[in-house]
Amino acid sequence: MINLTEESYAKIRDIADEVEKVIVGKRDIVKLLLIALLSGGHVLIEDVPGVGKTTLAMALGRAMGLVCKRAQFTPDVMASDITGFSMYNKETNKFEYRQGLVMCNIFLADEINRTSPKTQSALLESMEEQTVTVDSKTYALPKPFMVIATQNEVGYVGTYPLPEAQLDRFLMKISMGYPTFEQEVAIITERQIENPLSAIKPICSKEEINTIIEGVRGVNIEGSIYNYIVSLVSSTRNHKSVMLGASPRASLSLMRASQSCAFVSGRAYVIPEDVLLMMPHVLRHRLILTQEAKIRKVDEMDVLKEIAKSVSPPFSREVAINTGTRQARAGVKVQD
Repeated sequence: MINLTEESYAKIRDIADEVEKVIVGKRDIVKLLLIALLSGGHVLIEDVPGVGKTTLAMALGRAMGLVCKRAQFTPDVMASDITGFSMYNKETNKFEYRQGLVMCNIFLADEINRTSPKTQSALLESMEEQTVTVDSKTYALPKPFMVIATQNEVGYVGTYPLPEAQLDRFLMKISMGYPTFEQEVAIITERQIENPLSAIKPICSKEEINTIIEGVRGVNIEGSIYNYIVSLVSSTRNHKSVMLGASPRASLSLMRASQSCAFVSGRAYVIPEDVLLMMPHVLRHRLILTQEAKIRKVDEMDVLKEIAKSVSPPFSREVAINTGTRQARAGVKVQD
C-alpha cells in the first residue's frame, strides 16, 4: 500500500485551483468530481443547459493530463460508436479491433438520456469492469477511467430515462446550479477575448494520478465507521417513504467516497463528517420513492435527512484518537 504524502495533497489542491480558472465559484463541485475520480467512480451531472457541465469535465481532464473524449448522445448514436467494433483487414485477412470513444481516461457522455437504451447499456460494462467486449474479445480501458454524464433536468421530450441499473453505477449525482451575480460578471469578462479553457495546464501526469488513487485506498477506516456506513444505507431500505432502497453497491460507493473526501480534506483517516458529507451525493439517485411520498411532496433529500438524524454517528474525536498512530506512520499533516 502506498503512503500518502504532503505532495499528494498539494497536487490535488493545485488541480482544483487550475480547474477554477474556468469554473468560477464552484470549488465544492470541483472537489466532488475529484473525489469521484479518486474513488474510481463515475458522476452524473443533472442541471439546466449552459451552466458549464461540459466545460467542467474538459477542464478536469486537461488539468490532470488525461485523455478526454466527448460523445454528444443523440438517437442515431450506436453502441459500436462507444465501445468500438471489428473491421476486416484485406491485407492481413483478419478482423481487427477499432477503438471506440470510450477508450480514454475521461469519457464525457453529453446528454446521455437522449440516446437509445441500447447505446446507454453499452456503457454498463465499461463503468463496472472498466473493460469493453467486442466479438467475444475483452479489452481493458486505460487507467484511470471515469465517465462524466450530463443530462438536463428540463425538456424530457424525446429522451430515454436512465434505468435503475445504470443509475446505480454512478458513484454520485450532482447539480452545479447558477452562478452568483458577481461570478457571472467574472465569467463573461474572462471570455471576452478567449476561452480560459485553452489556458488550462497539466498539473500532474496520468501515472501520478494512478499512484494517488492507489494511496487513497489505504485511507484508514475504523470498524465503527464501517458500521455507520452500513447503518445509513440499510436504513433506506426500511424507510416508509422508500419503495426501493440503496443496494450494497451503495455502501461500497459511500465508503470509497468517504475515503477520498478525507484525503481531499488533508487526512489519512475517515471521520463521520466525511460520511455525512458524501451521503446525499452518493445515495439520493439510488432511491425510488413510493407514490404516497410523491403525493406528499417528499423528496429524496427529505428522506436522507431523516435517516441521518435517526442513525447515531460514532464520536469524531474518538475516531481521530484511534487512528492517530496510523496517521503518524503515513507522514502526513492532520487537519481536523
